[in-house]
Amino acid sequence: MDKQALHKQIISELETVYQGAVDAAQRAYDTAVDEENEAENKYDTMGLEASYLAHGQSQRMAECLDDIVTFRALQVTQFSSLTPINIGALIYLKDDHDDEHIIFLSPVAGGLKVLFNKNEMTLITPSSPIGQALSASFVGDEISVKIKSDIKQYEIIKVY
Repeated sequence: MDKQALHKQIISELETVYQGAVDAAQRAYDTAVDEENEAENKYDTMGLEASYLAHGQSQRMAECLDDIVTFRALQVTQFSSLTPINIGALIYLKDDHDDEHIIFLSPVAGGLKVLFNKNEMTLITPSSPIGQALSASFVGDEISVKIKSDIKQYEIIKVY
C-alpha cells in the first residue's frame, strides 16, 4: 500500500472540496451585491438573505482550508497488525454480512469519500462513533458501533 500516494489523493480531494466552497462563496457574494437584489421595500429581503449565505459560505471555505492545512501536517505512518490504530491508519473492516469497508482515520473531513486504487474509502474522525471504537484497537479485534438505534459489528481485518 503506497500511503504516500494515498495521502496525496486525499489532499487532492480536500482541495476539490475547498474549490467548490470558494466557488459557492463567490456565487453567494455576487448574488448579495447584485443591484437587482437591492431592497425595494422592507419586505424585500433577497439581498439580506444572500449576504447571510455569503457569510456562511465564506466560513465553510475557511473550514475547508483549515482541513487542508491540518491534513498536510499529518505524517504518513505505516501501521501493522502489532500497531494500535490511531490517526493516519488505513483500516479494512468486515461487517457481520461479510461486506468489506475501507476507513481512513483522519484528523479532519469526516465523511469524505475518496477513490484510491479503484477502492472507495471513507475518512472518519476519532470523535465519530466508529472512530472512537477503532482508536487503540488492533487487527483481529471486533468492535461494536451504535448508529442511531442499531448496533453494527465489525472485525478489523487489515491495517496499513
